[in-house]
Amino acid sequence: MLEARNVDLHYGAAQALWKVSLTAQPGRITCVLGRNGVGKTSFLRAIMGLQPISGGEIVWEGKTLGRMSPHDRAARGIAYVPQGREIFPLLSVRENLETGYAPVPRKERSIPSYIFDLFPVLADMMRRRGGDLSGGQQQQLSIARALVTRPRLIILDEPTEGIQPSIIKDIGRALAWLRQQGDIALVLVEQYFDFAHELADTIAVMDRGEIVMSGTRDELDPAQVRRHLTV
Repeated sequence: MLEARNVDLHYGAAQALWKVSLTAQPGRITCVLGRNGVGKTSFLRAIMGLQPISGGEIVWEGKTLGRMSPHDRAARGIAYVPQGREIFPLLSVRENLETGYAPVPRKERSIPSYIFDLFPVLADMMRRRGGDLSGGQQQQLSIARALVTRPRLIILDEPTEGIQPSIIKDIGRALAWLRQQGDIALVLVEQYFDFAHELADTIAVMDRGEIVMSGTRDELDPAQVRRHLTV
């Protein structure tokens, strides 16, 4: 479904990604692990078209994305849950969810009911402002907003960052349920090894802008993966 092939990315003269290759398939969770500053977020921004790549290509459903805009990528079924959540603090929960309508055809603009099965707390807070929610509730809202776009690929940048353990478990259950549906590919960037390892079908480990290890969860030695996550 998604294939990144030898992706290079620069910020001016500084190179952030070096020949990064990765695939993501429907009904599977691909985890990208690594310490802060190794290029994980840059890679997600490249997939989403928020940062142009300087080499290689990103292929989605058999077509090269090239310099396609983020909006057009969203319209083609790619959803992004950014690090830091980036919800609209002055809009209500309902209004935040409705911002996900932008890439959706007008006749399909509704909030899928399964979102409230995954995150029941949101159903009770539809009139609350996004900024009044806790950090964990905002993270659930950010994931729900991405799901409103009817994605076929959802990419998540460290959804457990700064979140209390009970909500981390809720998010894990939601991602596992989405995988089980079989029609969505998930790319999950994480530093929290236990959370990622429990969910991952395949794992890629980044260091200094490169993929240094990759394989299925069972193929990789957890001790070796952890060594790349320690400072």
